[in-house]
Amino acid sequence: MSRIGKLPVEIPAGVNVRLEGKALHVKGPKGDLNLQVHPEIDVTMEGSEIQVKRPSDARNHRALHGLTRALVANMVHGVHTGFQKTLEIVGVGYRAEKKGQDLVLNLGFSHQIHYPAPDGITLETPNPTTVTVFGADKAVVGQVAAEIRGFRPPEPYKGKGVRYQGEQVRRKAGKAAGK
Repeated sequence: MSRIGKLPVEIPAGVNVRLEGKALHVKGPKGDLNLQVHPEIDVTMEGSEIQVKRPSDARNHRALHGLTRALVANMVHGVHTGFQKTLEIVGVGYRAEKKGQDLVLNLGFSHQIHYPAPDGITLETPNPTTVTVFGADKAVVGQVAAEIRGFRPPEPYKGKGVRYQGEQVRRKAGKAAGK
């Protein structure tokens, strides 16, 4: 039995879960999310818990079992407390600021980069070298953070660029160190 899939998902107070056939709707204070469950996986609600069951021990059923349970748990956690990713900007003159719903980045190019926030995502700049991405959908938060990092990934010689908070950048010795 799947160690992840067999665990029930607790529904906290303030979160409303609706199951209509194979469509799961989760609504909470941070937003609302929908999931179309795979036809072969059974999702049931028992009181304040969501249980995910599989029909057999076939390889694809085992994989879908844990995946579905993780997706449901992320939905419930997302609409209740939300997810966040923090990015650090390293480099002389590199900075970010928020103008309306857009994020304006100065990353050493000849132009500024204007990044509009997608629906359900909140971008914050507590200081000019930090960007925080908030949202209810874990996948969208990670995708937005990856797109912002992708504008100027950290380079290995000086470490300049946009990186995740706590990310270790492997440094290389320059040309002078080889002699």
